[in-house]
Amino acid sequence: MTTIRPVFGYLGAILLVVLASLLCAAVHPYLAPTNMVMIFLLAVVLAATRLGLKPAILTALLSVVAFDLFFVPPRFSLRVEDTEYLITFFALFVVGVVISTLVARLGRQVAQVQRQEARTSCLYHLTRDLAGALDDNAVVEALRRAVDATLHADLRVVLYRDGVAVPLPSGGQRPSDDTDQPTIAWVIRSGRHAGAGTAAFADADATYLPIKSGGATIGVMVAAAGQAALRENRQLLDAFAAQAAMAFERVQLARDAEETRVLREKSHLEQALLNSISHDLRTPLVTIAGALDTLLAEDCPLGPAKRRELTITALDEASRLNRFVSNLLDMTRLEAGALTLRPEPCEIDELIGCAIGAVESRLGGRRIDTSLAPGLPPVTIDLPLLTQALVNLLDNALRYSPPTFPLTVSAHCSHQTVFIEVQDRGPGIPAGEEERIFDRFYRVAVPEQSGGTGLGLCIAKGIVEAHQGNITAANSTAGGLRVTLSLPAATPETLEEEA
Repeated sequence: MTTIRPVFGYLGAILLVVLASLLCAAVHPYLAPTNMVMIFLLAVVLAATRLGLKPAILTALLSVVAFDLFFVPPRFSLRVEDTEYLITFFALFVVGVVISTLVARLGRQVAQVQRQEARTSCLYHLTRDLAGALDDNAVVEALRRAVDATLHADLRVVLYRDGVAVPLPSGGQRPSDDTDQPTIAWVIRSGRHAGAGTAAFADADATYLPIKSGGATIGVMVAAAGQAALRENRQLLDAFAAQAAMAFERVQLARDAEETRVLREKSHLEQALLNSISHDLRTPLVTIAGALDTLLAEDCPLGPAKRRELTITALDEASRLNRFVSNLLDMTRLEAGALTLRPEPCEIDELIGCAIGAVESRLGGRRIDTSLAPGLPPVTIDLPLLTQALVNLLDNALRYSPPTFPLTVSAHCSHQTVFIEVQDRGPGIPAGEEERIFDRFYRVAVPEQSGGTGLGLCIAKGIVEAHQGNITAANSTAGGLRVTLSLPAATPETLEEEA
């Protein structure tokens, strides 16, 4: 196209002169020859505005020749009878050249203003998009749109985080090329431009611009386009890189602020949990110490029945303290990933029986009703661990339900999954708290609450999930809370392997 356009411009100049000559021939009987100069000047102006500077100069030259040849006596000859026409020829040519030059300069200025307006508009839209970017990927996407709109170029961004270059994804970017890793590493180290249009790595097909923040290079912006476009828009690309640096810094500051907020809240939570644990540890210890001090007093007036009651109280509080410490140890093992399963086939009635037997001393005359569907398949579990999980569910039900109502434990099987449900008749849980009750140290705030560490359900969840199962909680339509744990039924292949 660069070789065809000048030819069309020159052909257009010839055509304009021909048209001007035809028009002058039509009005020749009515106008003096000197007045026809204006028609040829009009042709020069049209050539300057539509065809460019060089075709306009050619139009001016051809206009002088056509005017002399066809309209200045003697006609159809380049000779001139009246030498004053030489001044007219000179004026026509000079005015034509001046007009062409001025129009061409004005056209370049208009084009420059339009390009500057487009760049300003692009920078405005980029600034607006970057202001709303919430993460690094959103920043890169805004940059990609700006580069594509102005240069129609591909863009990649590589951030330098913790000593490692991390490419950020962006829709429409060119594929990552390991061959440019040395160039990127050089730009990060030196903080200078590289690639097309620069002195460093000049044979590259892309330009590498450093993204600097606080004097340090935090990334590299890689723009792949024609070298002429890259050289022409270098300042614009530098402005893009500066805007990107501020956006990445803002995102990082927001991330640091969020981490600081989380750490502060975590510190407050840990302090609250420490206070709660300290209280839960001190309460049974104070009770045990008080009972033992009373029993050991030499002048103790208590009879055998009261002494036995104090001894039982101290024993119950010691058991409570032991369960609390055990829960803390189990929670530590779960969080450290040190929970080792020793699975073996087990019948559901055996599992439920072991759990009920473990809490029997704490029932206080309360009844536990069981309802097991016939033909339940066995499950492959670590019996002591899963018994502990079921014991925690029963303890929770005992703690949050009136002592006059029985608990219900039921089991059934559906689609090779065994479901075990523990239901109480307590106040249930507030709406929306179904998931939170399995969080560490979470307790439902009800007037009937009687202590507890807030770890039982969390430990039960961890144990059940370690068995590839699931645990959920929901309020029952009959009143109270129903906690359901599901476990995969043992397959014949599993039973044969265990055998």
